[in-house]
Order: sequence, then C-alpha cells, then structure tokens
Amino acid sequence: MAIKEGKRTYLYHALFLLVCAGIFWFLWSAPPESTAKLPNDEIHSRFYPMDKKEAEKACESCHNPKGEAPLPANHPPKYRCLLCHKKVQS
Repeated sequence: MAIKEGKRTYLYHALFLLVCAGIFWFLWSAPPESTAKLPNDEIHSRFYPMDKKEAEKACESCHNPKGEAPLPANHPPKYRCLLCHKKVQS
C-alpha cells in the first residue's frame, strides 16, 4: 500500500520538526561554561586590545612549567588559550 503524496509531505514535515526539536533540546541541555575568563588585572590588561592570536603568543612566557603561573599537568593544548579563556566584557 503506497503512501499518498500529501501524507508523505506531512511525514517529512513531522520528521523535520522532530530533528529540530532534538537539536534544540541537545543545545539547551548543554552544561554552563565553566572555564575561567581572562583576568582583567594589571598583568593581563595589555592583552585586551590585541587580537586573540597575537595575545596568545605571550601566554607561554608566564604559563609554562618553570614560569610564574604554571599550568596543571592535565591542561589541554596550550596554543589556543583565548579559545577557552575568553576576555571579560566590561
């Protein structure tokens, strides 16, 4: 028994709406952002006017194993700092 063209259209619309609802639910239930922001203090304020990639070049000068503020051993790749540690909006 074949499905009529009108019923098939409704089926596609319903399938589309279910997929959209699933994507919406997935994004809505995402956990809140928990990564620390880039501090807006004397040390880090010089990086705010810079482009992200330009600012990231200077991070490793302090955030290295022998630096003033070493990163934890389980820290993810260290070459894209401002991808996670976003600048604080003033």
